[in-house]
Amino acid sequence: MAFPSFLFLLILLPLFFSNIPFSLSQSQLSPDYYRQSCPNLDNIIRDVVTTKQISNPTTAAGTLRLFFHDCMIGGCDASVLISSNSFNKAERDADINLSLPGDAFDVIVRAKTAVELSCPGVVSCSDILALATRNAITMVGGPFYTVNLGRKDSLVSTQSSVEGHMPLANMTMDEIIKKFESKNFTVQELVALTGAHTLGFAHCKEFAYRLFRYSKTVPTDPAYNPKYAEALKKLCHNYEKDPAMSAFNDVMTPSKFDNLYYQNLEKGMGLLESDNALFQNPKTRPFVQLYAKNQTAFFNDFARAIEKLSLNGVKTGNQGEVRRKCDAFNSIHI
Repeated sequence: MAFPSFLFLLILLPLFFSNIPFSLSQSQLSPDYYRQSCPNLDNIIRDVVTTKQISNPTTAAGTLRLFFHDCMIGGCDASVLISSNSFNKAERDADINLSLPGDAFDVIVRAKTAVELSCPGVVSCSDILALATRNAITMVGGPFYTVNLGRKDSLVSTQSSVEGHMPLANMTMDEIIKKFESKNFTVQELVALTGAHTLGFAHCKEFAYRLFRYSKTVPTDPAYNPKYAEALKKLCHNYEKDPAMSAFNDVMTPSKFDNLYYQNLEKGMGLLESDNALFQNPKTRPFVQLYAKNQTAFFNDFARAIEKLSLNGVKTGNQGEVRRKCDAFNSIHI
């Protein structure tokens, strides 16, 4: 029997108007993907994340950052988790990934170990990373959002593939907007996702130039709130001898997922130059002001944006594998 053309159109029309570009790989994902094969998956991961977050309060921020780096480079496929070996330099050894926190990698290893004890050889590392990120965000007060599952883990991870894919703290906001647009994200989605800076910290070396050598005539960036700048100078005065010195992105509520990050930007308390540019740029400022006033709007938009991010470049079927260990391919690739 011929398939009625009007039914075909009814199926396709929503795809043209969706904010998330449709792909065959995405269509194979489902929140219930492991309902039969690993029914207790979410509880297993939640328990691991909770235990880790209690013992190491920066875990949520680190896991979210790890997830973002993974998804922006080749898609959400756990390629950032692969360790380098004598045959291959992997993504995690690229300069921009060297500061990814060990606690984030550790929580994924722990979660994978716990899942393998219950459901061996079933759940991919990329799905574990996606779920761990969502659970970490909600644990520290952030919004709950749906995680579609069924990703496969990448078969490739190379240091050389990282260059040019990540926004950098010293980029202009127009450059950062173009970077996100190349991944099919709108300006509003960029601002919402940057709200992840409500958690975590940055090393002093990433913003010290704004404090001590902004220009030949003005050593400190005038965009900084003066009292905030003085406090940062005291904190980072010895950063060249101690490269581990760091400051919280959100000095007010550094371990809580909320909208104070945006309120801080309005007060000249954006730690990185890209944070400050988010408020200064006329394309992004209206969304900063919206989220500073309305946490519900921020939570709703962040949830939609990170759900969209979680579908970026996913692998399914024979495009990938379910790794036995998250830091190594199932077979050596030469």
